[in-house]
Amino acid sequence: MAQCVQSVQEFIQDSFVPMVAVLCSEDAEKVTRKNNLNFSELLRPFCRLTSEGHMRDPNNQVQVVKNLRISVNNVVTRPSVPTSGVHGPAQRRLLSEVVSACQPAEGGVANVITAGDYDLNISATTPWFEAYRESFLQSMPASDHEFLNHYLACLLVVSSSEAVPVEQFLKLSQEQHRIQHNGEYTNPKWFIPNTLKYYVLLHDMSQGDEQRADSVYEDMKQRYGSQGCYLLKINSHTAAAGTDEQIPDPWSQYLNKSSRQSQSEEPAPTPVVVNNTAVENNVGGAPEMDGHDSAENVSVNSLDNTHPLQLETAIDMPGSLDSLRADAVETKTTTVYTGVAAVTSHGACLTLNDHNRLRLFIQEFTFRGLLPHIEKNIRQLNDQLVSRKGLSRSLFSVTKKLFGGGKVPEKSIAELKNTSGLLYHPEAPELQIRKMADLCFLVQHYELAYSCYHTAKKDFLSDQAMLYAAGALEMAAVSAFLQGGAPRPYPAHYMDTAIQTYRDVCKNKVLAERCALFSAEVLKSQSKYSDAATLLIKMTSEDSDLCSALLLEQAAHCFINMRNPMVRKFAFHMILAGHRFSKAGQKRHALRCYCQAMQVYKGKGWSLAEDHINFTIGRQSFTLRQPENAVSAFRHILTNDSQQTSTQQGAFLREYLYVYRNVPGVREVALPQLPLPCINSSATRVYFGHERRLAEGEKQAATHVSLDQEFDRDLAAVWQDLEEQVVAAANRGLVPSTFYPTQCCLNSQTDNLHFPLAVVEEPIIVEVAFRNPLKVPLVLSDLSLLWKFTLKDFSRPQPQDIMVEDAVTISNEKEARLKLLPRQTGQLNILGLVYNLASTPSTGDSTINSPSATAGTSVRGRQDLEIQGPRLNQTKEEKTSVSHGPDRRLDPTITPPMPLLEVFFLQFPTALLCGEIRKAYVEFCNVSHVPLCGLRVASTHPDFFTFGSSSLATPLTPLSPTSFENCSAYKTLATPPGATPGSVTAVTLVSAADFGSGGGGVFGTGGKRVAEIPLGEGTLTPGESTQLPLWLRGPDQEGVHEINFLFYYESAEKGGKISHRVLRHTVFICASRSLSIRATACRSNTLPEEEREEGRNGSMLVFVDVENINTSEAGVREFHIAQVSSSSKQWRLHKCINPAEDKDCKLTTRERGKLCFRATRCKPHEATSKSLEKYTFADLSLGNEQIISSTTPCADFFFRRCQPSESWRPLIAVETQGRHSRSQGAGPGGGAEDITGVVRKCNEVDLDIIVLWKAFVVEDNKQVILEGQLHVALQTIGKEACSLTQKEEAQEMVLLKFKPELPPPTTRPSMEQLSHLIKTNLHYPESYSHPFVQKSLCMVPVTLMLSNCSLAQVDAIIDLRHKTTSPESLEVHGSFTWLGQTQYKLQLRAQEVMRLPLRAGFLHAGVYNLGTPRVFAKLADQGAMCETSQQTATPALIIINST
Repeated sequence: MAQCVQSVQEFIQDSFVPMVAVLCSEDAEKVTRKNNLNFSELLRPFCRLTSEGHMRDPNNQVQVVKNLRISVNNVVTRPSVPTSGVHGPAQRRLLSEVVSACQPAEGGVANVITAGDYDLNISATTPWFEAYRESFLQSMPASDHEFLNHYLACLLVVSSSEAVPVEQFLKLSQEQHRIQHNGEYTNPKWFIPNTLKYYVLLHDMSQGDEQRADSVYEDMKQRYGSQGCYLLKINSHTAAAGTDEQIPDPWSQYLNKSSRQSQSEEPAPTPVVVNNTAVENNVGGAPEMDGHDSAENVSVNSLDNTHPLQLETAIDMPGSLDSLRADAVETKTTTVYTGVAAVTSHGACLTLNDHNRLRLFIQEFTFRGLLPHIEKNIRQLNDQLVSRKGLSRSLFSVTKKLFGGGKVPEKSIAELKNTSGLLYHPEAPELQIRKMADLCFLVQHYELAYSCYHTAKKDFLSDQAMLYAAGALEMAAVSAFLQGGAPRPYPAHYMDTAIQTYRDVCKNKVLAERCALFSAEVLKSQSKYSDAATLLIKMTSEDSDLCSALLLEQAAHCFINMRNPMVRKFAFHMILAGHRFSKAGQKRHALRCYCQAMQVYKGKGWSLAEDHINFTIGRQSFTLRQPENAVSAFRHILTNDSQQTSTQQGAFLREYLYVYRNVPGVREVALPQLPLPCINSSATRVYFGHERRLAEGEKQAATHVSLDQEFDRDLAAVWQDLEEQVVAAANRGLVPSTFYPTQCCLNSQTDNLHFPLAVVEEPIIVEVAFRNPLKVPLVLSDLSLLWKFTLKDFSRPQPQDIMVEDAVTISNEKEARLKLLPRQTGQLNILGLVYNLASTPSTGDSTINSPSATAGTSVRGRQDLEIQGPRLNQTKEEKTSVSHGPDRRLDPTITPPMPLLEVFFLQFPTALLCGEIRKAYVEFCNVSHVPLCGLRVASTHPDFFTFGSSSLATPLTPLSPTSFENCSAYKTLATPPGATPGSVTAVTLVSAADFGSGGGGVFGTGGKRVAEIPLGEGTLTPGESTQLPLWLRGPDQEGVHEINFLFYYESAEKGGKISHRVLRHTVFICASRSLSIRATACRSNTLPEEEREEGRNGSMLVFVDVENINTSEAGVREFHIAQVSSSSKQWRLHKCINPAEDKDCKLTTRERGKLCFRATRCKPHEATSKSLEKYTFADLSLGNEQIISSTTPCADFFFRRCQPSESWRPLIAVETQGRHSRSQGAGPGGGAEDITGVVRKCNEVDLDIIVLWKAFVVEDNKQVILEGQLHVALQTIGKEACSLTQKEEAQEMVLLKFKPELPPPTTRPSMEQLSHLIKTNLHYPESYSHPFVQKSLCMVPVTLMLSNCSLAQVDAIIDLRHKTTSPESLEVHGSFTWLGQTQYKLQLRAQEVMRLPLRAGFLHAGVYNLGTPRVFAKLADQGAMCETSQQTATPALIIINST
């Protein structure tokens, strides 16, 4: 149980005190009413004795009486009516008032208990329980089975102003005798027939004659004895005395208690003057109707001594409220004496000396009158009992004999019949023993009292007088506990038996409750909290919710105060107590109990219990006008992951909405924070700009960025890289230091550390992610954004919000998008959302027809959007602490107007063949009020498209697009009549700069992926649109390709906060197989002199293999090779050596064709210094028309191919040096890289082959001609090149090396490269006749031609000693011998041709192979020699004839 102000001993002692009645004359009452008090109230603060009293027991032993308190009450008589043993409605109502008036003080002492994981803040005391207990004990009626609350004495009070005071004393004495001994009245009850009468002469010091009062008092002492009367002088305070003296008011704490408890009651119809007789914890007398008829007697005696909580023994009094009683009495006395109807003060006429006189009066009365009277009666009762039972003189001497012998077995309660109605005669010995025991108990002689109670208990049980027996058991247990020194243990079983008897046999629940209160306090004092809790819980019932609530609360405190606190039992019983408090109408106490229990259940996973507690707290707080607490409780219910059913959740939600709608003051200051739905603030996305227009007819709008797209971090990095490239291209190759990538859509994965930039008059769309934690749908209506705006210039226009939807129904998760349209530049801060929250009309509905359907149940509130930034993890302090950076996605800066570009695509395909050329159109629209310029485009696939070159040679394209079925995307010319296909070569010189590839780059001046888009006048004015042709080429690899376009543009008005804007577009192209091209270049064996004679400056052979690898999934019937073109700075195709018989080379599925071409070097007049940077395009048409490959789009895609020949030939740039200087560059001082470059150069070709084809496709029963081109880059002689790049094999894992790596070894020329340094050729007659008969040796002159193919000096060794040794060769060719010098050492300058005369000797006629000389070559002053590759050439056969 909770801590109490009093100890258990003090509590029990104050519960049973000597009762003293008061009878006052009318004049005496007037004297006391000057202080707004009656006589009993006047004495009330002084009824506790501060000194010890003494008395002797029957054995003449002195007993000390300490801290004795008496109870003084006015006498009021009422007719005797049988008691029911239960509280009536009036008593219950007043008990409820007592409890409700006593609430925990604000900031009171709290007891913090730590038990395991719990830190509980619990009230240290429960004053409401003590107030209830006090009022309950005061309401106990005077019963016949016990005498503790019967009157022992009566004070007869007469004023000294009476004419004959002695006559008044006689009248009052006769009145007391009549009340006690008249058989008509049994209430109030008197302890013994010979009641002590104590005569008090009351003298008013302010008005009366003090000498007369003294003389009257002397007469009284002669008549009644000095110990039976007293002169009490009061009202010493006069008006002439100083007002500065502060006189304490000890009466307020006793008199105002009940009036404070009943202020909320309505006034009764008929006020009745009632005297509150409670003195601290006194037990009042039983009510009785007054028997006097005169008005005078009514005015004196109607001040009854009945406590307002007295058990009902008569009809309910309609005005039985303490406040009304006090008001009635105060009004009456104020009117008569003071005339003041304001604040009532008590003891105004009393001084401190008067206080001491009152205190001395009580002490004199008790020590000289009351205690001797009690001592006398104890002796008389003891003598009567001894004489009647024939025992020894003293009961003490026989106690041991009575208790020491064999005990009579007691019957159990179940065996005893109901004899609670048995009545003893007042003079019965059993009652005399009980009387003696009660007298001993009242004067604290607990040992003798226990003996008497024990004896009486046996007698009552033997007579089966169960009510008397239960009373004796109860008091015996209490007496045993109160004995000093604890001679015997507390008999708890006595109390249990008494409680069971009261409740089950006697049906008196009031006495059972009193007994349980005493026993629980005793058990608690002995730290038997478990037994106390069990007893309290057992006493709960359905009869009284208030009593059960208080007992359950005390049981809960017992559980928490145990040595090992039982926290969950404490919480459970507090919940039960709160429930009973709520049923009893004690809303505040119910709320307190639930709040204390919530400390245990909160956050422990008991979701259902937590919901129930929060729901009850919310309801009680709402009833008590505590809207903040109610809102907080309902918020916890609705925001937690509730396990409740949908029906219960719907009820919770309706209660929550009801609270918001009906509680005044919630929405006065600002909109309330709503707990539903849950907003995932980090998932908030912000989009800047207009929503893109959808496709119009054949137009396909640029995809750009939208809220419907998922964020891809890798793709975002690609877009950022493209933007960096195009910004660098626009700023002369440098990215500005202030560059920040454009982010049109911000989310949790983007970089939000900077303030985003928005444009005035362009909407800002905020997407908010809602989550409904409940199982019932929520309806949000009238959604709008809450924002704050700071103007940069103080103009009147301000931003305005646009609600995106009127009603949004959220069942689980849903996003809402809201627009904000800024009207002026400045700083915008988006703070949160404002919306109406409602529930659906029924749980089964998922949608509503209109917002008006929920208008009656909706509330308007807000939720803030608070986004936590990324955690900082850069510095040491940030790593060791948890700190977050800013997230500014909701704080955009509004900038001045900017141009806005929209792009549409016309006739844009979704599927292409590999290398297919398709013509489409792009429309650019400026939909803003600001002109734009600097339009550029960057792409991840620059080889996929071209806008055409700016060369004047490029024909203009019509603005109105037409079908591409009957017109070619290429520029074509008719083949001259009579010309053989493949024999006419068209040669054109083209500069790479004309196609945006100046300087060897592939795509644009700013990088490989950036190109400028030509506009008419360089700008696009507001509202203007233009169309441009766009050529597309299918990717070389089959599959689905994602191609990204980034359009870049600037404002024509410079100096804005935004330097540029971008527009994104993504397309997906499905590429299908078309043709596979393989090409090989071989050296021609003709000597340079022969080539010059034929007009060719060097030649070689080019073999092209074309295979149709299309699998016909695209409906392709056949491919036609329309033309083969070449592009190079040094070589060009000369003619087709084996042209097909028909005009076109046709290839059906899986067919392969082989073409052979002769390639020659560019003519000297073509290879000027200026033309070194130009490419020579040569076209060999195989059909009836020639495609000009040096114009758009053929040349564009050639220069935009993925892997240009220059990109992986870094050493070819030495060609720009003079040939003469290069011939001397490989000397001793030449580096290894120069040597490698020289050697490689003589083997490189640097020739690109362009194969142009047409494909015949059937679509929708109609034949369509498709065009395309494939590129093959020939790099090295003898090495095959393919149009399809081979897949690189995955590299093996390389071990990590922790040692510094050595520098890479010097690259040296390979043996294969050295073998191509020198080209050899034998000149000899095909047949030679010799007369072997005449001359046996035939000598034939042979010339060996040596040609240096490199640009450096070469050392050569010719070895003629080599002979063919293979048997196969000897069978075919005969053996011969070289004559003369067998080894030559020569040195050839750069590209020098040398003739070496040789002679071959033959002995027989036959066929001989002269290709046996071995030629070794090396660069001058270098190491190893290498044999040339001419041994693999065709055999040099000679026929020797014999004549």
